[in-house]
Amino acid sequence: MISGAILYALAILLLSISFIKDRNKTKEALSKSWKSFRNIIPDMLSIMLFVGLSLSILTPSFISSIIGEKSGLTGIVYSAFIGSIALVPSFVVFPLGHTLVQNGAGLPQVAVLMSTLMSVGITTLPMEQKIFGRSFAYARNASAMLMALLFSYIIWVVMG
Repeated sequence: MISGAILYALAILLLSISFIKDRNKTKEALSKSWKSFRNIIPDMLSIMLFVGLSLSILTPSFISSIIGEKSGLTGIVYSAFIGSIALVPSFVVFPLGHTLVQNGAGLPQVAVLMSTLMSVGITTLPMEQKIFGRSFAYARNASAMLMALLFSYIIWVVMG
């Protein structure tokens, strides 16, 4: 795995090479990237606020009470809904899934929750629409939801 220090050093090195090669283009690129970053900041701050609220409200014990092994299709729908709205960092998703299963959540419910947490982004949809366009954002989220539900169904059939 590449550490952050190596990535920063590589970025500085490549930026230096670009600056030596053509100062004007490098300055222009840095200016454009700063403007792009500045335009995304409000959306990022709202997403970070929502992440904090999600993590405080949607604790593993609360989620397990809704998506237990006996919850069936209703639990899968709840999981898909919660996973689509909640915004959890990717490195938290797998330990969260393990904790949920240990606390009595069903495998199909956890599968759809983890899949939608990683791939469906209702919270990030406004920003995604700005960057990639409305039709692409909706198509990507719809196909991700469909795949998450299909994945959950396969686990339900195999494990049941």
